[in-house]
Amino acid sequence: MPPPIELPTVRELYAYNRWAHERTLAMADGLSERELTQDMGHSHGSVAGTLVHMMWAEWIWLRRWKGESPRVVFKVEDYPGVASIRTRWDEIWTEQAAFLECLTPPKLSEPLAYVNVKGERWEYPLWQELLQIVNHGTYHRGQVVSLVRQCGKPAVPTDLLVFYDESQPSR
Repeated sequence: MPPPIELPTVRELYAYNRWAHERTLAMADGLSERELTQDMGHSHGSVAGTLVHMMWAEWIWLRRWKGESPRVVFKVEDYPGVASIRTRWDEIWTEQAAFLECLTPPKLSEPLAYVNVKGERWEYPLWQELLQIVNHGTYHRGQVVSLVRQCGKPAVPTDLLVFYDESQPSR
């Protein structure tokens, strides 16, 4: 059974996801070190904690798609500032783009099993795992926007339609 999503759409969603993450990193870059690292009682504590969690999720899913099941969780203290987060994320995005470029439509439907960090085995069609990452990023970007606003700083929109407006200005 073919997946309900086509490969060009998956690639477009990943282009959007990176664009939105870049905007989110730019927002975070405008924070002081204290604002970036202050535990604000959110699911990942601080803006930095949330960004590192988002980056780690993209890394671990990429590893899973390549047949690995690492049990490593990135630590926020290993990324002292937005620049170090951006540097590591750029590496992940480069590898992710290469993976997406090599994908074929039949591969989207193939089941892909992995073992999570708790040692539990899960299996989903690849297309569902790919969409999970975009959805996960959207969820946590919303948290970052809230945290940035709590710091009294302006937030920028990361809506999909804004991406289309900016990437297709003739619309």
